[in-house]
Order: sequence, then structure tokens, then C-alpha cells
Amino acid sequence: MNRRLHVTLDAADLVAVGAVRRRLRSALGHWGVPELADTAELLSSELVTNALLHTGQGAVFDAVLTADLRLRIEVQDSVTRLPGRRRDADAEYATSGRGLLLVEALADSWGVQLRGDGKVTWFELVTA
Repeated sequence: MNRRLHVTLDAADLVAVGAVRRRLRSALGHWGVPELADTAELLSSELVTNALLHTGQGAVFDAVLTADLRLRIEVQDSVTRLPGRRRDADAEYATSGRGLLLVEALADSWGVQLRGDGKVTWFELVTA
């Protein structure tokens, strides 16, 4: 069984964020781990939106479910600038800037890796 979802996103195509969520939820159901869907959708939305808004270019979304039921989501963009997290006093009242704080709080692990001419921001979720 192929347990990989691969989606290429065009620059500024924020409508595609919803399509990624729907495809991911469907894939997780097919793969037998629907309990990961809510968190995976939320965190994927944050990473994809960040890539599309802050790079001005497209992105590549990959989701892989390993044999030990670890879900790894990667969003690759073509900018080497590392993402930042808002931790200033105004962050509590800001309308944006909390995406990576959500990833940090809800993912079992996460990180950013420079890759080629860009970077990959990733997170992993493990079934309970």
C-alpha cells in the first residue's frame, strides 16, 4: 500500500491549502489512522500557508506514514531564510505569527532543514 501523499502548490495559491487538508484527511482515513487527521490538518495548514505567504513562491507538500505508524509531514519551499516564531509581548494579541508555536505544542517532533536552494519544515505525529 502506498502511504505517501505528494502535492505541488503554486505561488500564492491559498485556495490549495483547503485542498491539501481534504486530501490529507482522506489519505489518513485510507491508511487507517483517521485519529491523526485533526492535528495533521491544522499543522499542515500552518506550514503550507507560511510557505505560500512568506516565500512568494510555490511549495511542495509531502505526507508519509511509516510502517511503525509515524506520520511525517514536510513542506518544502525555495527560500533559505529560516522561519521565526513570535514570542514578543504583542504576540498574544497578534492576528498571525502563532503557526510554529502550534506546531511546537502539538507535534511529537518538528524541525527545519536547509535542502538545496530552500528549506523543508517538517513535523511528525505518532499514533497513540
